[in-house]
This record gives sequence, C-alpha cells and structure tokens, in this order.
Amino acid sequence: MRPDETPQADRDREAPADGGRELKRARERWEKETLGRTLARFPERRETFETLSGLELDRLYTPLDLVGSDYAKDQGFPGEFPFTRGIQPTMYRGRLWTMRQYAGFGSASETNRRFKYLLEQGQTGLSVAFDLPTQIGYDSDDPLAEGEVGKVGVAVDTLADMEVLFNGIPLADVSTSMTINAPASVLLAMYVALAEKQGASLDKLSGTVQNDILKEYAARGTYIYPPGPSMRLVTDLFAWCAGNLPSWNTISISGYHIREAGATAVQEVAFTLANGVAYVKAAVEAGLDVDAFAPRLSFFFNSHIDFLEEVAKFRAARRLWARLMRDELGAKDPRSWMLRFHTQTAGSSLTAQQPLNNVVRTAVEALAAVLGGTQSLHTNSYDEALALPSEDSVRVALRTQQILAHESGVADTVDPLGGSYLIERLTDRIEAEAKGYMDEIDRLGGAVAAIEKGFVQKEIHDSAYRYQTMVEDGRRTVVGVNAYQLEEEPSLTLLEVDPEVGRRQKEFLAAVKSGRDNAAARGALDALGEAASDPGAPLFPRILDAVRAYATLGEICGVLRSVFGEYEAPASL
Repeated sequence: MRPDETPQADRDREAPADGGRELKRARERWEKETLGRTLARFPERRETFETLSGLELDRLYTPLDLVGSDYAKDQGFPGEFPFTRGIQPTMYRGRLWTMRQYAGFGSASETNRRFKYLLEQGQTGLSVAFDLPTQIGYDSDDPLAEGEVGKVGVAVDTLADMEVLFNGIPLADVSTSMTINAPASVLLAMYVALAEKQGASLDKLSGTVQNDILKEYAARGTYIYPPGPSMRLVTDLFAWCAGNLPSWNTISISGYHIREAGATAVQEVAFTLANGVAYVKAAVEAGLDVDAFAPRLSFFFNSHIDFLEEVAKFRAARRLWARLMRDELGAKDPRSWMLRFHTQTAGSSLTAQQPLNNVVRTAVEALAAVLGGTQSLHTNSYDEALALPSEDSVRVALRTQQILAHESGVADTVDPLGGSYLIERLTDRIEAEAKGYMDEIDRLGGAVAAIEKGFVQKEIHDSAYRYQTMVEDGRRTVVGVNAYQLEEEPSLTLLEVDPEVGRRQKEFLAAVKSGRDNAAARGALDALGEAASDPGAPLFPRILDAVRAYATLGEICGVLRSVFGEYEAPASL
C-alpha cells in the first residue's frame, strides 16, 4: 500500500481497559468545546497536513494512537532487540557520534591539506570524495576523463596518489570512509597497500568502503559492470575482509543517493533495506556464513528537512532491519541484527538562493540524525548548491555538529524523543509502509530483478515529480525559492578548482608509469584477468597484487571490463 493510499489512524478502535475509554471521551469533549470554538474563529492553514512521504498527520497525538503497541516488542531498551531506541545501551553518553566531513577535490595534495585542516578543527573521521573518472574506473589521462579530473572529488589513479592523499596521516589512528562503488575493491586495495607501507597492522584499520552497487543502477549511475559480476565483486570483498580486515565495514548500503534522486523517506528505507537483503542473500549463496560478515555491514542514510519524519525514519529502519536479519535471514549473532549507519544532511534541500539559509537547514537535519541515533554524521556546507565547500563553510558545518554535541544537551540521554505519541506512531507507519514496498520487491524477484524491471527507478521518478510539482504550485514552501525571495542575492567567496589540476595529474601519472616495474604490473594484471575468468576464483588478492605493482585504476578496471563487460541501462530508463 502506498503512503498516499494509507487511511488515517482509526480513532474508533477499541480502547484499552486501563482508562482509554475515559481518555477517548475526554478527547471528544476537547474537540467539541475547546477545539471547535477555536476552529470557528481561526481556521487551520490547510485542510490536510502530511509529511514529505505523503503520510497524513493528525492534529494531535495521544496514548490512543499507541493502542495495541507492546513496549517490550516494539520499542524495547537501547542495545537490545529490536534496537528501536538505539544500538548501544548508553548511546552518546558513552561516545559521541563520529564527526566525518566528506572532502575531496583537485589533486591528492590539495585534499591532504583539507584533511589536515579538518582534523585540526576537531573532526574525528575522514570521508573521501573521489572525482567522476575515479568513480567509473578511468584514469586521469583517459580521453573520457577530459575536463572532469578533480572537479567533484579527488583524482586517484594509483597507489602513489593514495600515498600523497594520506601523507602525514597514520591510517591506524584515523577512521576513513570512502564513497566509491564500482571500483571499491581497487580503492580499498590501495588503502590496504598504503597501510602495509606505513607498517600499520590491518586489524587496526577502521572505516568503511561504500561498495553499494545496486543503488547505482537505480539512482546514481556510476556503475561499470553488469549486476552479476558487480555482486561477485561485492561478496568477494566481504570474504577477504572477514579474514583480513576485521574492523572494517565492508559495505555502506546507501539510501542517501536514493533519497537525493527524489525518493520519499518511506522509499529510502524500503529500497535501501531491500538492497541490504540482496547483498546478504548473495553472500550466503557464495558460501559465507551470515554471522561472519553481517556484523560489518553498515548503512548510509539521508537526513532531510522534514524533522519529525526523519527521526521516526531512523528508528523504523533500525527495527525493521533487526527483524529481517533475525526472523527472515537467519542471523544468530545479535551484532548481525544491528543497523549501524552514517548520515549526511540532504544536499538536495540546499538552495542556491540565499545560501546562508542552508546553515539552518543543515542544523535541523543534523539534529534529526542525532535524535534518530546515527553512528556518524556529515553536515553539508552552506555553499554546496553553488560550488565545492570553502574552508569557511566547512568549518561552520563542523561547528554545527560540535554545538549539537557539546552545547545542546541532546546527547545526554538515550533516544530523547522515544515515547512521543507522534514519533512512535510515525515509526510504526514508516516501518509498515516500507515493509509493504519490500514485499512487492520480493514478488518481483528481489532487489536486482526490481531494478532490472525498472520498478525502483519509476517509483523514485514519480516521487521526485510529485515533490517538484508541489514546490512549483506552492503547496510546499521553500524559503528563498518560491517564497520570501530577495531581489539581490548575497555574495559569497566560493572555492574554485585550479583548471591546471588535470594537466598536473596526467604528468604525475606518466611519471608513476615510467618509474614502476612495468613487467610486474603487467604480470599482476594478467593474473587478475585469469582470476576474473574463473567464477570461483577470489579477486581481491589479485587486485591487491596489481595495486602493489602500481597498476593504475583504469588498467585494473579495464581488465575486469574485458571479462565482465559493461552495463547499459535499458532505454526506457
């Protein structure tokens, strides 16, 4: 059942024997005597109010909305199944969330300076943004990379770039997230090879590689290979990390980009968890024990501007995943039931008009993520609708998190909004609606089949269209865009990427190629090609050998392209 088809909560359901009937009578009296008089004089702003997902909101929520709710079964205690109230018993009273600002632009040396600046400002984890050629497996000297090198992230062609990127940053002492998908194994191999060169023990490395290819087919587009080989690469990385990188999160199953493409909160939960189920099933079919890899699965969610819906969304996702893992996917280890997630505030909510308003939007969205129980958080910068963030704007974004952590008091108790009649009701609604979507995906044959049939893409496109229509006809107010406009916009100092970065990067790559042992690099690439041609052969060890020999990202992905082929989206999409 779609959110816009869901009936309003039934006010006439059987009241409990513990005074519920009395409360129902009291509410009816209030509606007649107090509310009625006010509405006669001051009508409400709209006939109906609803969340961004189209879930209709009542005027008032009371204990009557939680009739039939079982606290132990549905909310429980933090650190215990179903984890609605958080995955740790003490949450932020014991340890604050990781403050992980997403950063990367231009060359590895420029991004290294930004990393060090953020760490000096109190950031507690690094998050790497890669440029578009890197994301789709092309080197900076490839003709297809022309004009894109270093523009939306940092260019990384070889292990030499990784060495510069983390120069002076001990990998054993910092948690690193890498937003990379189709070539995830290659970038993680570079990180591992660099750790070896630094003398770091692999069991000390912590962080996350996104490695979530399914949402690329549905929402983002930085895919390389068809779904089958792509899923092989994902589960192959699971297997290698389970035995060699015990503290590393092997995937960050991403709802963020699904939401940025136009999905609702309900769809974000449904499609993200459906992808998670697909990865779990693929790994089990590949011979892995679910409890060997599931504790290292992580998720990545968007925190949008509809504050109360977002808080409920995080709680619903956590509970739904716990139930799926324990009751449907056979996980026995409680750590496998925990939905651990990183959150980024909504880039799509930022406006180019009156960009300083984005400071407020980001603060609201960050607060929702914290009240929803996130494990790490990136706060967007106010100028990101116009350019890559400047040092000034990224500092304000980081300070937003620090003020929430140290001044607001919201980190001092677990699940502060738990027990709110509205929050609990919305949590139930979002979980039920998301599960309905997931059941439909199952009927279509699972997440991969639903994507191949265009179901997920169509649902996202339809939601994006509905929202944009509401903004254009004024049913949704966006301050500074369709209301409260200014004739003259404030001026900002924006970050500009040096146009020479592409030329310098190509020169650096040429020097690496001329200085490496080309016979060793060629031999490692040939061995990778042989492994890729054998469906039962492990791939990550061969990729790691190629990286150690300074084979390039493009060369490695080129070998895999020659064996796996490339994915082409259906023309209808």
